[in-house]
Amino acid sequence: MSIERIDPNQTMSRAVVNNGVVYVCGLTADDQTASMKDQTANVLQKIDGYLAKAGTDKSKLLTAMVYVSDMSKKSEMNDAWHAWVDPANPPTRATVGTVLGSPETLVEIVVSASL
Repeated sequence: MSIERIDPNQTMSRAVVNNGVVYVCGLTADDQTASMKDQTANVLQKIDGYLAKAGTDKSKLLTAMVYVSDMSKKSEMNDAWHAWVDPANPPTRATVGTVLGSPETLVEIVVSASL
């Protein structure tokens, strides 16, 4: 079985498809000045794009890891998440408070989905 790499660069691939599963890398928002809710919505939109490139969608999500820089803003992240996630097919999910790549980065999300 072949491995498909989507949007690879020197450091990583944005997504990898193998054995019926797509793995999407940690994605952050384009606008680092936006609120937690808006950064999350932007990341989720980007996830939709990579899932589509792999031939699947959010209804087939298996798992999500959500990294937030400020757990006091978790409810804002959840507002965007709840508006986006397929309520009939929610994935497993963990949310972790951590230091991210820059002080302006409020959220980073990693997902995997079935094809």
